[in-house]
Amino acid sequence: MKILVVLSRIPFPLEKGDKLRAYYQIRELSKWHDLYLVALYSHAVPSEAMRELTPFCREVHFLRQHPVRSALNMAGAFLSGLPVQCGYFYSQRNHKEIDKIIQEVQPDRIYCQLFRMAEYVRNYRIPKVLDYQDAFSMGMERRARKAIPLFRSFFRMEGRRIARYETDIFDDFEGKTIITALDRELIQHPMKEEIVVVPNGVDFAKFSHDEVPKTHDLIFSGNMNYPPNVDAAVYLAKEILPELRKRHPEVKLMLAGADPAKKVRALQSDHVTVTGWVPSMTDCYAQSRVFIAPMRMGTGLQNKLLEAMSMKLPCVTSPLAAKPLDPAAQEGAVVACGTTLQYVETLDRLLTDSAYYQQLAEHGHRFVHEHYDWTNATRKLNELF
Repeated sequence: MKILVVLSRIPFPLEKGDKLRAYYQIRELSKWHDLYLVALYSHAVPSEAMRELTPFCREVHFLRQHPVRSALNMAGAFLSGLPVQCGYFYSQRNHKEIDKIIQEVQPDRIYCQLFRMAEYVRNYRIPKVLDYQDAFSMGMERRARKAIPLFRSFFRMEGRRIARYETDIFDDFEGKTIITALDRELIQHPMKEEIVVVPNGVDFAKFSHDEVPKTHDLIFSGNMNYPPNVDAAVYLAKEILPELRKRHPEVKLMLAGADPAKKVRALQSDHVTVTGWVPSMTDCYAQSRVFIAPMRMGTGLQNKLLEAMSMKLPCVTSPLAAKPLDPAAQEGAVVACGTTLQYVETLDRLLTDSAYYQQLAEHGHRFVHEHYDWTNATRKLNELF
């Protein structure tokens, strides 16, 4: 079967969650189908991207997003009532290019990742699958709650627009997917139960336990320019860490991830390492003792938790980030903390109680291997096609 895959970003390197999901799904789907990839880019195309993707795709098309056009299209979307995100990723020029590719390829199916790409393909009568991925409308509402008053109204307005749009495009796609059942419940459509839960997975060959000398006690990872990650990093370094240092003065924290925002870079100190982009996240995990993700915003499943568990790191996170995991995870795979004191108490115990440390690490490792495998997860997507 010929499948056209339409993405808002080139799925390599894997420093963002949507890229990681797309890359591994493409890798798995290529075992069964002929794939034709279309992906947008706004900066220079990574030199290794084509080399990494061509083994899995019959054709690869990278379409340029021009910053000036994106700004104008955002203004147009704002005036028309569409989500501003749709305007940012849409252009008539790229729409014509995608139309041309569809005419040449004549795909049997179209796979569209994220609502923001739906405008390009929603009107085609070719059977289509939309990957909602997360409930972005709720993510925007949670972001509004943490925003300064100047931006709060805009985020709330954008959240309402996304909620309407998530509903409007529902019937344009024959198949719909999402990462967690929790996010499915947040989609405001009466037939939302039709959305198939297709979880993420872990590359177990890449994220495997390795005994190396530990350079840091704590690690938090992710795209460090993504607002929920920025908020979590600042909260961790400025509120949790100072309290923990009262008990463990020499404790060290690593903030590992690409493109750190100014707020994150400012956290660098004798006790906090801000890595920026790293060639191997597995090395960062291996050099750390405990993974902590005090998420207070955002939606969806945190890939960073799955990777850390696969590396046999005890994981401490928030109820918001723990809830999307399979319910079995609540019984010992991760510890969910709701207050700064709870984080400090849990970390203190993990740093001093070796039996508790080992128990949490082993349970998480076993859990992620049983529930989050890319091959098994992508079979659900393949069944839709």
